[in-house]
Amino acid sequence: MLFARKGGLTAWRLLLSLLLGAWEAGSGQLHYSVPEEAKHGTFVGRIAQDLGLELAELVPRLFRVASKERGDLLGVNLQNGILFVNSRIDREELCGRSAECSIHLEVIVDRPLQIFHVEVKVEDINDNPPVFRGRQQRIFIPENRQLDSRFPIEGAVDADTGANALLTYTLSPSDYFSLDVQASDELSKSLSLELRKSLDREVTPELHLLLTATDGGKPELEDTVQLLISVLDVNDNAPVFSQALYRVHLLETTANGTLVIRLNASDGDRGVNGEVVFSFGNDVSPKIQEKFKIDLSSGEIRLIGTLDYEETKSYEIQIKAVDKGSPPMSNHCKVLVKVLDVNDNAPEVVITSLSLPIREDAPFSTVIGLFVVSDLDSGVNGEVTCTLTPHTPFKLVSSFKNYYSLVLDSALDRESTSDYEVVVTARDRGSPSLWATATVSVEVADVNDNAPVFAQPEYTVFVKENNPPGSHIFTVCARDADAQENALVSYSLVERRVGERALSSYVSVHAESGKVFALQPLDREELELLQFQVSARDSGVPALGSNVTLQVFVLDENDNAPLLLGLPTGGIVSELLSRSVGAGHVVAKVRAVDADSGYNAWLSYELQPAAGSARSPFRVGLYTGEISTTRALDEADAPRHRLLILVKDHGEPALTATATVLVSLVESGQAPKASSRALVGDSGPEVTLVDVNVYLIIAICAVSSLLVLTLLLYTALRCSAVPTEGVCRPGKPSLVCLSTVGSCLLSGEGAEGVLRGGPAQDGPHGLQPGPFSMFEHIRKK
Repeated sequence: MLFARKGGLTAWRLLLSLLLGAWEAGSGQLHYSVPEEAKHGTFVGRIAQDLGLELAELVPRLFRVASKERGDLLGVNLQNGILFVNSRIDREELCGRSAECSIHLEVIVDRPLQIFHVEVKVEDINDNPPVFRGRQQRIFIPENRQLDSRFPIEGAVDADTGANALLTYTLSPSDYFSLDVQASDELSKSLSLELRKSLDREVTPELHLLLTATDGGKPELEDTVQLLISVLDVNDNAPVFSQALYRVHLLETTANGTLVIRLNASDGDRGVNGEVVFSFGNDVSPKIQEKFKIDLSSGEIRLIGTLDYEETKSYEIQIKAVDKGSPPMSNHCKVLVKVLDVNDNAPEVVITSLSLPIREDAPFSTVIGLFVVSDLDSGVNGEVTCTLTPHTPFKLVSSFKNYYSLVLDSALDRESTSDYEVVVTARDRGSPSLWATATVSVEVADVNDNAPVFAQPEYTVFVKENNPPGSHIFTVCARDADAQENALVSYSLVERRVGERALSSYVSVHAESGKVFALQPLDREELELLQFQVSARDSGVPALGSNVTLQVFVLDENDNAPLLLGLPTGGIVSELLSRSVGAGHVVAKVRAVDADSGYNAWLSYELQPAAGSARSPFRVGLYTGEISTTRALDEADAPRHRLLILVKDHGEPALTATATVLVSLVESGQAPKASSRALVGDSGPEVTLVDVNVYLIIAICAVSSLLVLTLLLYTALRCSAVPTEGVCRPGKPSLVCLSTVGSCLLSGEGAEGVLRGGPAQDGPHGLQPGPFSMFEHIRKK
């Protein structure tokens, strides 16, 4: 469509712009061009192809185009990646009379976040003809003006730019006047009529000329104005300015009422013919008249509005001086007011895109956001530098002029800092400097990088045997520093074999609470120590975990009665004893064992008195079980004695067993040399037995005293300490007594325990005094 309408020259121009845009795509900015007034749908460029993007990824990557100017002028077809004209583009409306006119686009795609800069140059077409302010210009010229005199006339204005606005003027043939055109780089062309032949009002009182203005476009456009020249009589001196052009510089902060310039025009005439009146020229725009005023008599120009360098950088004012002669004579000059920039605009920071939250394991240089900074001032006042809040793991990277990317500069750890308040400060280089800030809240997303952690690697738990099934014996707790599902901890047993059975047949652990339960009654005589591991795993992907070791010591209860050794069927043993033996003679020794431990296995022996009989000549050792004579036997003693031995442990309640020994007294010659007694042991020296008993009693008393002192000290410390709650709370090691008999549980740093699941039983449980273990060793040996 564009080639058909514009012809071959337009086609070559479009092809050249496409090649130039493709070449510059690698440098970070694409350049295209499009003529103004192009029809809707006119092809501009293959923007996706030039940016190196595949057509299939435009929609998934959220391909979008933004523009600081009107955003509906251009559009992109996401199906073929072509940039096209979306609505009417009027270069004069968009850029005014600026020599350069471009539409700046920002192309943004996500995954990963990228930004591209596209400049579309709007080419001017010759769609505006030159225009004179009126259809006629009336000029009054005295008949006595000298040859080569010049009379200013108003030129035409063309809204186009470049060659399309380059005007040439032609004057209809005349014997009296020629057209003089003065041109400069800074100002528009000044037109005047130059007198070539003397005027004679009586011969030619009025002249009619046609002035034609033609622009340089293709095709050429033109406009005409009628010049009506009236030849006047007398007043033959026009006002004369001291110079044709006056230059003035004003700061944009100049106050209202400030004197801009005082003009001076002299007139060689006298009287009213020499009185000069100043005024703005007819072609002075209303915008200039809103900013400046001129005193009619003094020629002073004063500021009456506010100046803004960013809005208008200079003003060209045409001044007219007219005398009061009849007819009046006039002259013109120009005042060029240049506005100087002042640092009166703070920078502006605009966040164009954000990619949040950011994962805590994000790699360095990950783009978090895009910023655009701008300053309406010029020069150093418009030069902007950006800085970040110090001591943050981010940095700013300048990707293009006044475009910055906020990127990750160091490692993140959500557990130490979960979010950041990042402040971007844009500061210009003016004096004094102005600045602006933009705040971005950067949230750090959690990654499962922390395994659950127990307060200590091992716990020691003491549990009484014969516990009810399902008793709660302990609670484990692990903390996970992560968040949400990454911190959701579940517990399980680390399965293993305990003898011939699986660990899960003894204990279980609740997956959510971490409570450990005993599934069946424990028997200390079968299992004294149950050691196992509990695993804690989080719900992250991949899941992380750790283990803790539990040592469950089974505490003894008095559930086993003493067992007599070597008894024959019926539980009665017969012994023969000579009447000649003296006091302290060992008759027999009763042997018994107890499957329990500690106090529950500490056995004592008692001789039960026979009902209605005299004092027995026998006794039994309290802890040895040895039956011996208390005195020498005589003829008065009965020939047969029935001894009932009671064996009792020290449990609560105590359990007992009995043995019956029948002792028959015989004469000295009838006493057997050796005894086949089933319950008689090796009889050692009586002094040795007495010594062993004394040592055992002393050891028991000493250890019992030490235990009582320890319990008193612990009770005093517990009463003075502040109570704490929670199994998971770490603390100092402490000894917790679970009953009045002395069963204890060690908890705290290195060992911790909780005993639950049923009421406390009477009797000793848990840690036993040392002497009892010593006695048991001696007894078993």
